[in-house]
Amino acid sequence: MPSISISNFLATIALIASSALLVTSYSFYTMTIRTIPEIQELQNILNQVAAKGGELLTFVSVTNSTIRLLHQLPSGIGNQQYWIQLRNDSSSTWIEGALGLPEAQETTYRIFLPKETAASGQYIGGYGLAILECRMNSSTPHLTLSSLGG
Repeated sequence: MPSISISNFLATIALIASSALLVTSYSFYTMTIRTIPEIQELQNILNQVAAKGGELLTFVSVTNSTIRLLHQLPSGIGNQQYWIQLRNDSSSTWIEGALGLPEAQETTYRIFLPKETAASGQYIGGYGLAILECRMNSSTPHLTLSSLGG
C-alpha cells in the first residue's frame, strides 16, 4: 500500500509543476499580445511628433523665424506611461521613446530627423500638451520638445 500513496504524491507534484508551467506561459503570452499594440501606438505617436517636427524645421529654415506648436498627445498608452525625447549628437538627430518611466533609459523606438538640426527636450505622457518649438540658431535650426500643464 505505501507504494500507491508515494506514486499518488509524485503524480500530484508533477501535476502541480506542469500546471504552474502552463499558467506562467499563458500569462507571458497574454502580456506579449497586449504589448504589441502598445508598441505600435508608441510608434504612431513618435511618427506624429517627427512629422510635425519636420514641418516646423522646413518652415523655420525657409522663413528664418520662430514657431511654437501645441500638440495634444494621449495621456498614456494602454495602462502604461510613456516618454519621448529629442536628442542629437555630432552625426545625427533623432526622436526616441519608450513605455514606462524615462529613468529606465531603455529606448524602444527611434526616428531620425535631418542631421543638421539641433534638438533637445523631453515629454512624459500625462503631463499636459506637448510643445514643439523650432527656431534658427545662427544657421542651424533648433527643435525643442517640452510640456505645458500637467
